[in-house]
Amino acid sequence: MLYIVPTPIGNLKDITLRALETLKEVDAVFCEDTRRTVNLLNHFGLQKKLFRYNEHDEKSVAGAMAWLRGGKSAALVTDGGSPCISDPGKKLVALARQTGIKITALPGPSAVIAAAAGSGLPCDSFVFLGFLPRSRGKIVKALKAAFELKKTVILFESPYRLKKFLAMAREEFGPGLTAIVAREISKIYEEFTGALIDETIAKIEAAGDVKGEIVLLLRPPDAAEEEEADAGTDPMPDMP
Repeated sequence: MLYIVPTPIGNLKDITLRALETLKEVDAVFCEDTRRTVNLLNHFGLQKKLFRYNEHDEKSVAGAMAWLRGGKSAALVTDGGSPCISDPGKKLVALARQTGIKITALPGPSAVIAAAAGSGLPCDSFVFLGFLPRSRGKIVKALKAAFELKKTVILFESPYRLKKFLAMAREEFGPGLTAIVAREISKIYEEFTGALIDETIAKIEAAGDVKGEIVLLLRPPDAAEEEEADAGTDPMPDMP
């Protein structure tokens, strides 16, 4: 049995009761970094056999599968948030499903959902791009394709590349682009910064060095125009 267990993205109080119960009951924990995971377990008074799971190491994947095929249970965790969402896990989950191993995915902390909820942008439907490629050409291509859907676009970005990314986005997509920077979600210094991209860039530049985990939300100008047009239409009558 394989349990996919989300862990806190910052505030340890965000862990769920079900996640704690699962971590307590499984035979082992497959983790991204044993040092991070042991600190989490120690905080809640749990002691478990830990295995470092490396998605890019075939021996690591094979070892995890051997454990599961042996009839033992395991919880798959990452350093924070949900496994398989821009974090390791998808290869193990796919192999487990192919071999008939039962899998349960627990709901829990998500930087994407928290950022969407706190941004003030329309997020009834959005596009999540995770970490974009490094080359400018591939970044622009990915964003153009996403913006064509006229929805809010959410992605992860390094604090060290954020200023460069915002400058590139301004140059490619113009001043009508909305950009919200969600930083250190659920942590002490959590903040949401931005509106139209020129204002966002000014605030980020004024703040100096950027630190912490970053979630970036973008909204193309034509999406905002379409939203305003929709708001001007007559709403459907209430159901009797």
